[in-house]
Amino acid sequence: MAKKPKNAISPTREENYPEWYQQVVKAADLAENSDVRGCMVIKPWGYAIWENIQRKLDAMFKATGHENAYFPMFIPMSFLEKEAEHVEGFAKECAVVTHHRLEPDPEGGLRPAASAKLEEPLIVRPTSETIIGATFSRWVESYRDLPILINQWANVVRWELRTRMFLRTTEFLWQEGHTVHATDTEAIEETRQMLDIYAEFAEETMAMPVIKGEKTEGERFPGAVATYSIEAMMQDRKALQAGTSHFLGQNFAKAQEIKFQDQSGDQVYAWTTSWGVSTRLIGGLIMTHSDDDGLVLPPKLAPAHVVILPIYREDAERDEVLAYCNSLKEELVAQRYDDEPLRVRIDDRDLRGGEKKWQWVKRGVPIRLEVGPRDVAAGNVFAARRDLGGKGEGIARDEFVAGVSSTLEAIQKTLFDRALAARNEATVTIDTLEEFKKFFADKAPGGLAYCHFVDGPEMEAELKKLKVTARCVPIEGKEESGVCIFSGKASSRRGVFARAY
Repeated sequence: MAKKPKNAISPTREENYPEWYQQVVKAADLAENSDVRGCMVIKPWGYAIWENIQRKLDAMFKATGHENAYFPMFIPMSFLEKEAEHVEGFAKECAVVTHHRLEPDPEGGLRPAASAKLEEPLIVRPTSETIIGATFSRWVESYRDLPILINQWANVVRWELRTRMFLRTTEFLWQEGHTVHATDTEAIEETRQMLDIYAEFAEETMAMPVIKGEKTEGERFPGAVATYSIEAMMQDRKALQAGTSHFLGQNFAKAQEIKFQDQSGDQVYAWTTSWGVSTRLIGGLIMTHSDDDGLVLPPKLAPAHVVILPIYREDAERDEVLAYCNSLKEELVAQRYDDEPLRVRIDDRDLRGGEKKWQWVKRGVPIRLEVGPRDVAAGNVFAARRDLGGKGEGIARDEFVAGVSSTLEAIQKTLFDRALAARNEATVTIDTLEEFKKFFADKAPGGLAYCHFVDGPEMEAELKKLKVTARCVPIEGKEESGVCIFSGKASSRRGVFARAY
């Protein structure tokens, strides 16, 4: 009887995908649950990934004329009430501040001071359209003030009942862009431009293939005229919304009185947009690339491209091996990958070699180098690629250094190609409701289904029963005549349907 292969992560993806995900987060030392229910502590390795995401995206935003600013995390409740659809969409998720001081409770502990009740409750920021809109109403007077292109890096709170680290937490980190324009054409162009930036980042930096599309009416951002998203498929064949860009029309401008004098001298309402991605991207990164031995990181986001592990048994060997490793590190950081110096670490902790090796495997470092006395004597290194399961081989030091950038690019491409192949394998075109039900049956693997549809109660009822959602209408999808599989009505487009996070 063949032995069952041993893996660093238990259970495996096949055995229990949700629990596998939690164990990868733990084994890679990315985050842990906090003392506040539904919130997480992002640990240094996880936060370093987020910093790389921030740095890359921030440069892309600024290259298109956007500037960073910061707005209050507290929003007067009356601001939300001004946009009815918006407040209805977020009302169930809002955390509310009602007092500004505590006092001793006669029965022990503390309680809100009755005399410190706020005149108006404050909402802890679930999203900032309303308070930023109120600010923009003061900034905008003339067409000469436009466009306003603002981004902020911040935290938000949405009171989730069922949480999972990175994917859905009560508090999470994100960026939110907010812009104001003189015309609807400019605002729509902005909305699509930011969607393109998100898609470019996802595919070229995260190595995560995505579908760009417009959300159906039922999935639209509360208060928006149109919502666009990038949708990715995870290894369990569920979809993940990885970024959104909203054309808000004049809805928020009218609610927040964002007016300006146009070139004809008339007072008119502005056109606004908003767009954002969050730490959910780290969850997507985990579920797109990782395996049963832990995290697998694309080089462009890895906190370290290369980790060097000195290996020696005798103290007499230590100095020689460490000197070799330090000089090797100097050579490596002088190389460049993705227009940056290589990120290299030496791990000389007093741990057994096997234990140290597996820690870095589980953390997903793209390349692991092991250096012992024999390697020093021969001028070699033992190099292992994480995308190939951590298997390695001996190679001349000079040859490795000369080719390290090409190796990292090969890893980046391998991860994207692998994820794209998995998505293609799980994508089908479906033309009948019977096929649709079979594809999304309880024990079926599922995936992405392209189907003709018409927004309406018939579709919503069937999707609810199957626990499937309409992900988007692909921007690159062609118009074609067909019949909605849910209602039998004429349809001119296909949407993407999937179970989702």
